[in-house]
Amino acid sequence: MAGVGVLLLGTGVTAFGIAPLAPDAADLPVRQVVEALNIEPTTTALSADGLTAAMPFTLFRSDTTRRDDTAQSLLRRLGVSDSAAEAFLRTDPTARVLLSGRAGKLVSAEATDRGQLLKLTARWLPDESRQFSRLVIEPQGSTLSARVETGQLTASARLAGGVIRSSLFAATDAANLPDGIAVQLAEIFSSEIDFRRDLRQGDRFSLVYETLEADGETMGYGRVLSAEFFNNGREHEAVWFEEPGHKGAYFGFDGQSSRKSYLSSPLEFSRVSSGYGMRFHPISGVQKAHLGVDYAAPTGTPVRTIGDGVVSFAGWQGGYGNVIIVQHKDRQSTLYAHLSRIDVSKGQKVSQGDRVGAVGSTGASTGPHLHFEFRDNGVHQDPLEVARKSENIPISPALRARFETVAQSQRLKLDAAASVQQASAE
Repeated sequence: MAGVGVLLLGTGVTAFGIAPLAPDAADLPVRQVVEALNIEPTTTALSADGLTAAMPFTLFRSDTTRRDDTAQSLLRRLGVSDSAAEAFLRTDPTARVLLSGRAGKLVSAEATDRGQLLKLTARWLPDESRQFSRLVIEPQGSTLSARVETGQLTASARLAGGVIRSSLFAATDAANLPDGIAVQLAEIFSSEIDFRRDLRQGDRFSLVYETLEADGETMGYGRVLSAEFFNNGREHEAVWFEEPGHKGAYFGFDGQSSRKSYLSSPLEFSRVSSGYGMRFHPISGVQKAHLGVDYAAPTGTPVRTIGDGVVSFAGWQGGYGNVIIVQHKDRQSTLYAHLSRIDVSKGQKVSQGDRVGAVGSTGASTGPHLHFEFRDNGVHQDPLEVARKSENIPISPALRARFETVAQSQRLKLDAAASVQQASAE
């Protein structure tokens, strides 16, 4: 130990001994060097205003129209301060379409650094087709001109996925899925999964869906192209396939149809407020058999037929109020009651998913809802059980090769979506 102490002491002394050998910065010599710069007089004479005048720039800004917008308020948000452009938006018949109709049009503006309008472009969807309208306002000579054009929406695929923590729609919100896409996802698997009772924490889903774009701007969303849902240890899959000249449908990746002869619900997605069986009647107050299913939904919600058939009745029927009856194959029929409106007539052919009316509260009803019944040879059946047990509609053998090509492409995209979702979860 004495030897170690001597060694450490020696080291410390050595370190102390070399420290003073470094030069003191205060003692170092200082030398000032001055050199002349050859600067052009024109450069030094430019002021800030001169630079701005010599280098004009264009401002780009985008926004959406609002319900209470005026020409002035919209242009102000777009960074445009141009009285001539403001007056043009108010008075020109073509330009006035910008602030008429539904709000939410996508608007982009180009303006000078002084706020003068150089170009204004607005895009919106006029209907459910895959086309969009484009309004273009720009100078033509000394005045402004406006024109409306029609363009084709471009569809592209987007991947997404999520994990169930509490409910399906909480998970789709967390995954930033559009509401319409979330509803489609629920619809695709509704005949296999009861989303009110069958979901488990940790269930997960992946999907590929369409975005509809106009000039690179997202304008809306199309359909779910493929999806998979892992529920309580079971895997459910679906891929969209459309036969030429026929309505498209969802199939399993093995080619087995996931389209059934009857949809699970006459509404796209809603809450069952009263199921099939015995219950206390809300008007009479006595217990009696409820021979259908009630769906709570706002007045005006579209009602669709759950299967192909022919309208056998459309009109008023006592306590049912406005009612539609559709006759299907094998002497089976469906009834849609308390409608606010009827969109079909007796004898009309309807296909699965066609709109036949809208939710209402006509007849003996305590509030807006759809009363739905299913009858087999005149005998009432539980509609929810009928949908689950209905037959699958197979794909045409002649189109099997084309289907396999579509399925393989969607399989790759779904695997990528699952990988992205897994990486995000980790």
